[in-house]
Amino acid sequence: MFASVLVAGAATGSLPEADRKTAPHAARPAAPSGSHTEVARAAAEALADGKSPEEAAERAVSRSGDRWAAVYSPGEYEELEEALDGQYTGVGLSARRERGGSIEVTKVRSGSPAAGAGVREGDRLRSVDGVPVGGRPVTEVVSLLRGDAEDAPAGTAVRLGLERGGRAWTETVRRARLRTEPVSVRRLAGGATVVRVTSFTKGVGDQVRTAVRRAPGRTGIVLDLRGNSGGLVGEAVTAAAAFLDGGLVATYDVEGDQRALHAPDGGDTTRPLVTLVDGGTMSAAELLTGALQDRGRAVVLGSRTFGKGSVQMPSRLPGGAVAELTVGHYRTPSGRGVDGRGITPDLDVDPARPAALDRAETVLSGLGA
Repeated sequence: MFASVLVAGAATGSLPEADRKTAPHAARPAAPSGSHTEVARAAAEALADGKSPEEAAERAVSRSGDRWAAVYSPGEYEELEEALDGQYTGVGLSARRERGGSIEVTKVRSGSPAAGAGVREGDRLRSVDGVPVGGRPVTEVVSLLRGDAEDAPAGTAVRLGLERGGRAWTETVRRARLRTEPVSVRRLAGGATVVRVTSFTKGVGDQVRTAVRRAPGRTGIVLDLRGNSGGLVGEAVTAAAAFLDGGLVATYDVEGDQRALHAPDGGDTTRPLVTLVDGGTMSAAELLTGALQDRGRAVVLGSRTFGKGSVQMPSRLPGGAVAELTVGHYRTPSGRGVDGRGITPDLDVDPARPAALDRAETVLSGLGA
């Protein structure tokens, strides 16, 4: 159901290839309705005026005044759907832009094309297919690495210009179908389990529930949602069910129709829980945070979240492009709106510092972990 999906804007800074933009998960775009009908009509008029399908779509959406509206080509939309299915086509590296503008490789996935070519963490990426990447936003670099879904499928070659120390060289690798790894689990020295979730792609909710069930004894959990740009709301609700024994997770409206999201029964309601958030915690991740906070299930640490609490629905426009338009907003169980406000943590902690996890452990000890 498209209406149960929230969309977050593209992340900035350190960005894995799979996370170009969090998008709706849908087999096919919906038929136009409401505001979509008006945008479809405007796109058709622009096409009649001689605009290209892409120009027509952009013109129509820009007229809507919707700050979260977005337009995708068929190939881009296919990529976004695949990403939320937990898959993507790429070379298997993550990167960030350094202060001077250079692009540094921050992670190389084991078994990926990049790993096979000998690319290492700390290498500098100088170019992609001959295009210099220094100074470019990481989102653009990601786009170059992945290519278009139609023109750069798995098996296509991409040339990486690299630098390590004083050595510069070029490696040609072939893109491959890879799976994302949005959930990681580790134990802290004090015994608490950290469950880090970077996005809510397909299957993530069950992964979180499994991680909580496998945590030893009555030890505490740190649910780390820092930098989580959102994803599938259904997965966030399933993740909430790891800590709630049923009940309301959020309410939302779709063009005036009020609806509610409830967690399944059977979650662990006694294990101490701290949720870590920051300004990059968005959309579905904010929905989850708000539910745990409102229902007194977690102590929230960090800084105010991004404030993306709107619901988008996709539809196909004349010419083939896909438009996403805002059709409603969600609220936390207590009725708080999130859009433009974010979630205020219970304890204000600098989320970028390693000490944030130390503070989380201290809070867990006070909760009886």
